[in-house]
Amino acid sequence: MTHSEAFICGDKQPIEDLGDGIKRQLMGYNDHIMMAKIWFDDNAVGYVHAHPHTQVTYIESGEFEVQVGEEKQLLKAGDCFFILPNADHGAVCKKAGILIDVFSPLREDFL
Repeated sequence: MTHSEAFICGDKQPIEDLGDGIKRQLMGYNDHIMMAKIWFDDNAVGYVHAHPHTQVTYIESGEFEVQVGEEKQLLKAGDCFFILPNADHGAVCKKAGILIDVFSPLREDFL
């Protein structure tokens, strides 16, 4: 079974620069679940895409115009959105912020 360490310290965990104003830090995971922290600069775009994982995302800070399917909504810190497997989704950052993504099963493409 693939899995992270039991304790993950944010100041020691690597942060990957994905380019275009987006950075990602993997947190805990095993074969069934994964959490990632994603930083977005103002106007950074998480382009519309789909994947076979269930996803729930918590907006830790900032403001995002989020699209799930054909619906768009402006969300802010404290809000959340849920994505079924294979559903089109994306986000445009309106005010720099952080998203906490949780996937099931884990995103092997992130490892």
